[in-house]
Amino acid sequence: MDAEILLMHALGVNRSYLRAWPERALQETALARFEQAVGLRQKGHPIAYLIGEREFWSRRFIVTPDVLIPRPASELLVEQALELLKEHQPAELLDLGTGSGVLAITLAVERPKISVTAIDHAPEALEIARQNAERIAPNKICFILSNWLEACDPKKPFDLIVSNPPYISDQDPHLTQGDLRFEPRRALASGKEGLDDLRIIMRDARKYLKPHGSLLLEHGYRQAPQVAALLQQFGYRAITHAKDLEGHWRCTMARYGTSPT
Repeated sequence: MDAEILLMHALGVNRSYLRAWPERALQETALARFEQAVGLRQKGHPIAYLIGEREFWSRRFIVTPDVLIPRPASELLVEQALELLKEHQPAELLDLGTGSGVLAITLAVERPKISVTAIDHAPEALEIARQNAERIAPNKICFILSNWLEACDPKKPFDLIVSNPPYISDQDPHLTQGDLRFEPRRALASGKEGLDDLRIIMRDARKYLKPHGSLLLEHGYRQAPQVAALLQQFGYRAITHAKDLEGHWRCTMARYGTSPT
């Protein structure tokens, strides 16, 4: 399967072409591209980086080694956000640590009435997110270079803050295995317990949420109890979790402030 994907990319064709013309010989330039890609794949380089894209929520997104590879588990964040963002109803959304922009862009398309802001601290990641937005959701998203919420204005709060932050322990052996070896470590690891960035987001988001606003976070499959405890410490309420397709608690929602009557 990997070889077939790389061959389609080297030739610029779809799978039907390979089935229709199995005897067709490759030109030297295409063969060289294919062999180079296969060699990198044999060394463990992720398919997404080799072909420069990955599907998320049935859309194709540009990805490079400057951003995390979008994963199906993060579609749970989209599902939960769509339940909070009512269709045809205006709202202010903030995506923290947008990376390739998959969350911000997907939600901007699915809920065209909302206003979307996307933040990342890495200029290279923001550039990829902008490119994806130009292709999929032009003129719908405001991109800000910021270390989490530092560049935001508390006078312009949000109805929903969503984030898929780093949440792996910086001592986790998985960081040296598989695709994770090639992905930006700054977007993966977050302290000894993997909770450093989650803690910062919970602490600071309180100043940027509307009274009825929600915080929606992705986290590790074993971190739900710790995340809930931290949210309680920071004064959040209505804390709920959502399970991924494998039955793991991978997403937590909470509110801060006073509920609307």
